[in-house]
Amino acid sequence: EPDVIIVSGLKDVAVTEGDDVTFRCQVSHENARDVEWKLQDVALQNNEMNEISVEKGKIHTLTLRKVTEQDIGTVTFRVGPHTSTA
Repeated sequence: EPDVIIVSGLKDVAVTEGDDVTFRCQVSHENARDVEWKLQDVALQNNEMNEISVEKGKIHTLTLRKVTEQDIGTVTFRVGPHTSTA
């Protein structure tokens, strides 16, 4: 099975407190496994505050809902050994 690589990485985003923010990362193959999102080195799970999804099989998205000052920091997307940060 070929290595899944990041085709289009994350972009830095400025957002107002209380708004939602979405990060997107495109990978080379559909159905990528071993995928992880982190905020400030803390692994994120899909819940009411974090929406993690995959669009068209290759575009992985993370939406942080109603961000606060505590959400300031580095967002990391990892697939296998490859990472992208914003």
